[in-house]
Amino acid sequence: MNVTAIGRFYDRFAGVYDHLFDHVFREGRAEAIRALELAPGSRVLEVGVGTGLTLPLYPAGTEVVGIDISQPMLREARERADREDGGKRVGLARMDAARLAFPDDTFDGVYAPYVVSVVPYPRRVVEEMARVCRPGGKVVIVNHFGSRNRLGAFLEKRLTPLTHFVGFRLDLPVEAILGIPGLELEENRKVNMLKLWRLLVFRKVAVEGAGVGERVADVTRIA
Repeated sequence: MNVTAIGRFYDRFAGVYDHLFDHVFREGRAEAIRALELAPGSRVLEVGVGTGLTLPLYPAGTEVVGIDISQPMLREARERADREDGGKRVGLARMDAARLAFPDDTFDGVYAPYVVSVVPYPRRVVEEMARVCRPGGKVVIVNHFGSRNRLGAFLEKRLTPLTHFVGFRLDLPVEAILGIPGLELEENRKVNMLKLWRLLVFRKVAVEGAGVGERVADVTRIA
């Protein structure tokens, strides 16, 4: 599935997304925000902000930048941000997660909720998340990864052609996003109902020889 197809799917899905995925994924969102360890004045990027279900959880005094590929999802997020201000600044933009339009070391934390098994190039997305996070900051991911149980892995592989049709894959191995230069894994644990999802917490460390750059991307700002 390519980025355009994913965007079209979530465009159609925006109006019912909250009803299906609010409660079931709420624990993982809350744990992720705690793991970011955001202080007042922190600037955080949420990759795949969707309808903004995480926005009310950010602490007051933070600056949140949320990106998504779906314009209808972003409109829902904008409405939620306006309703539930909570003492934080929220900016939203349409953007491809694999080509983030931000310079290196821009954010104090970067968070991706239930995204990396949806995008066509998960490792590239996490590399971009690492690039725009400042050294010492956190990169936090909540996602389902392929089972290490033989039966579970078999079932996921069989079901993935069906789930891939609606925008995500069940059999993505966690190893696909590990070992990225500059990211040290600090935490890896199960969250949410039935413990079928994982919370991964990385610390960004300085990499010798890395330069400061800026990606050029197709960005449509809506707020």
